[in-house]
Amino acid sequence: MANLTAVTAFLLRGFSPVPELQLLSTATFLLIYLATVLGNITIVAAVTHDARLHTPMYFFLKHLSLVDICSVSTTLPRALVATMLGSREISLCACASQLFAFVCLGSTECFLITSMAFDRCLAIYKPLVYTAIMSPQTCVSLVAVAWGSGLLFSAFHTANTFSLPFCGPNVIEHFFCDIPPLMRLACANADAHEAAGSTASGCIIMSCFALTVLSYVRIVATVFQIHSTAGRWKAFSTCSSHLATVLLFYGTGSSAYMQPAASYSPMQGRVAAVFYSVLTPTLNPLIYSLRNKDMKGALKKLYLQVPF
Repeated sequence: MANLTAVTAFLLRGFSPVPELQLLSTATFLLIYLATVLGNITIVAAVTHDARLHTPMYFFLKHLSLVDICSVSTTLPRALVATMLGSREISLCACASQLFAFVCLGSTECFLITSMAFDRCLAIYKPLVYTAIMSPQTCVSLVAVAWGSGLLFSAFHTANTFSLPFCGPNVIEHFFCDIPPLMRLACANADAHEAAGSTASGCIIMSCFALTVLSYVRIVATVFQIHSTAGRWKAFSTCSSHLATVLLFYGTGSSAYMQPAASYSPMQGRVAAVFYSVLTPTLNPLIYSLRNKDMKGALKKLYLQVPF
């Protein structure tokens, strides 16, 4: 071990290990990145400028869109530039910073989605006291807790990962610095670090998921107590977009951080990362705009104000 040299930089493999596919994947991800940023910026602008959308649900949605913009901008721009310029190197500090930002934003999104589930549950289960409980101060506090918890969770994972020694090889089988491929590069036994990371991720993810499920159990129970079919549909339609976001988020992202590093597959890791780090931020604006009349109206109003 004494003869091994500490790694000061890593090499990112990129979108595909096949060189012939790099150009095609770069063009595809560039278009996806532009669509993601434009879609989420549009959501933020619509919620900000339309007074009808100044409600707790859209307040959380605006912050969710901001998180999605930052999250996709943490990974894709560097990967795109590296592929186009042929420079795949990333310094140890830059890699740690990217991991910290990505995990922070991902966990913040998890906490925001849980807050949105609580908001929808309260709106349907306790409509008479909803406005009093979900005051602007409460909404700001929930968002602040989400960001603070995300920072703490990310600080733990970054310290847990980079306290391992890296002394070669230094090729990360991914298009950004992520925990599972980094753990595989450690030149020491990472079992304890892996167990600590999996335990922390499992506790946070399962706690947020359990709270979200409980919120929807209460929502479903309340909806079935409504006698009219039209009333049931109206109540459920207010949370259908959020439910789609929940299924997309937990269906794509949770498994990536709860599986052992020993069973990690580079190809499966890339595919999973595309879903939870790229497609989820891309689809969220579509989910909330296509099935929401208020958002459709706000977007139409916003587009009419744009000079061409």
